Amino acid sequence: MTVVHRLTAGWLVDHLSFINQCGYEICHSFAYRGDVTLNASDASTEHYRATSTFPATSSPRDGPTPSRGDAIETEGKTEKIRYMFREEFFDVSKPHIAAAPEEQLWQGCPEVILTEVKANSNREEHQEGTTSGVGDSVASARKKRKRKCVFNQGELDALEYHSKVRKLIWEGTLHLVQEGLKSGFLHRTTAELSCRKNVVPGHIGCGLAELCEMAKQFPAVNESDRQAIHVLDDETSIPEHDLLSCVTENSSDCAKIVVLMGQKYLVPPKSSFLLSDISCLHPLLNYKKKYDVIVIDPPWENKSVKRSNRYSHLSSWQIKQIPVPALAAPNCLVVTWVTNRQKHLRFVKDELYPHWSVKTLAEWHWVKITRAGEFIFPLDSLHKKPYEVLVLGRVQEDVKETLRKSEDVLPIPEHKLIVSIPCSLHSHKPPLTAVLAEFIKPDVECLELFARNLQPGWTSWGNEVLKFQHVDYFTLLQNEN
Repeated sequence: MTVVHRLTAGWLVDHLSFINQCGYEICHSFAYRGDVTLNASDASTEHYRATSTFPATSSPRDGPTPSRGDAIETEGKTEKIRYMFREEFFDVSKPHIAAAPEEQLWQGCPEVILTEVKANSNREEHQEGTTSGVGDSVASARKKRKRKCVFNQGELDALEYHSKVRKLIWEGTLHLVQEGLKSGFLHRTTAELSCRKNVVPGHIGCGLAELCEMAKQFPAVNESDRQAIHVLDDETSIPEHDLLSCVTENSSDCAKIVVLMGQKYLVPPKSSFLLSDISCLHPLLNYKKKYDVIVIDPPWENKSVKRSNRYSHLSSWQIKQIPVPALAAPNCLVVTWVTNRQKHLRFVKDELYPHWSVKTLAEWHWVKITRAGEFIFPLDSLHKKPYEVLVLGRVQEDVKETLRKSEDVLPIPEHKLIVSIPCSLHSHKPPLTAVLAEFIKPDVECLELFARNLQPGWTSWGNEVLKFQHVDYFTLLQNEN
């Protein structure tokens, strides 16, 4: 199940279980001859990929995994092919940076006193300013010492925020981890026993973001001739122009395979998506749906992203242009992922949500842990924190109407934790479907913006919306006739 434990503090979530419960089972009406061997490198529409380009890792609970050369004996029968997300992507057995023994989760709750940090910083700054130098080498050394000891305003703001939420995160995570250890979902000895190598592949699939950029050069299509929805049948090779110009929908109860530029992507049942960048959102608006839940994971602008030049990013002004009011149903719940920069958090609460007529209700935190129940980064690390922020709000409307529509759901609590083992793939966020279930009505329309994967029951949009749906992130588990 997706939610392993639910406590007052929040939820311990099994992200891998959620993906594999999405129903990645391909149902095909015709069969191959029993002597046909699947070709792992064939990207045509007549073969399924049964193996991957990097080693698979299986566990006893997964059952047998077919090896290269296995045949599918399905002649004359309906074929069902089941895919599972690769378990090694969640094999986080050790912290990325180990905490000092006295700072580990099991050692109590040492408090961080912000005033002491500021005092030390100011004292070092004063010392640097009053000590006379004796040459360029000494001056250079001072600069290095100063950078280590003196915090800029943004860092001081981050420390102040951390001091406010630290106790909630520490105690809530501790209680959820203890439950996970009791039930066996977490194992404190995992780090010592695990010998599995965490294999993370390099570039997989075609360049989706680059394809969206190229699409701007396609000839314009007359609105009257534009197809609003493309409904998937069996394994389909879709022309790039069609895929980028309308919403693609899988309305069936089985998963489907989309072939894009020779690459295969799995589409879960009851899901829909639009592959495009922010300059081409009209197909989503033409989809004529109003959403009760909108989850947003913006590509926030920051210095490291600019330096790496690996990921596109949007300015605050560009994010404000996203037509959330046009997509939102009355009383829509809006959830925005925010990096640990106070500048971005203030922007969401003070500018973005008011611009969209959304009232801020709560701040939740996603806490990342290992299989042994340790923070992946020390909680008080000045480099990276083991948590990320979610800001929850609702579209404002008539008070009486809001109360009437909220009768069957619980109010959004001010603070909750979502504790999980993170995926080793960059920006693969944990699912929110199960944790939001008690705060929304059943069978509502849900939308994820800037998505990189698909979910049953959701519409997903982004310029990398199929990224983590590539078949090489999955393994063929079993065949059922």
